[in-house]
Amino acid sequence: MKNTNEALEVVSQVLIRCVVIGVAVLFFWWGALALMGDLVYSIHSGFVPMTREQFDVIHYAGMLMTKAAVSVLFLFPYIAIRLVISKRNRQGAGG
Repeated sequence: MKNTNEALEVVSQVLIRCVVIGVAVLFFWWGALALMGDLVYSIHSGFVPMTREQFDVIHYAGMLMTKAAVSVLFLFPYIAIRLVISKRNRQGAGG
């Protein structure tokens, strides 16, 4: 039982770090577009011809997909594991 709890703790720590990294990437991405959107657009449109509206839609869709992936792959499993750990600790303390 102790090894399982330790393993769950390690996995939860890894997952929360992944959440933090994912959120940091999203903030960096948003900041780059908010502060230097024209520069980023000019660089990208040099490689692939596109309108500014297409560029914005592509990036906002990418941010949405990244946010969904971080939530589904890292945040929700982290919450589930923390709930399991909490339940195990309550059962261990009571019995």
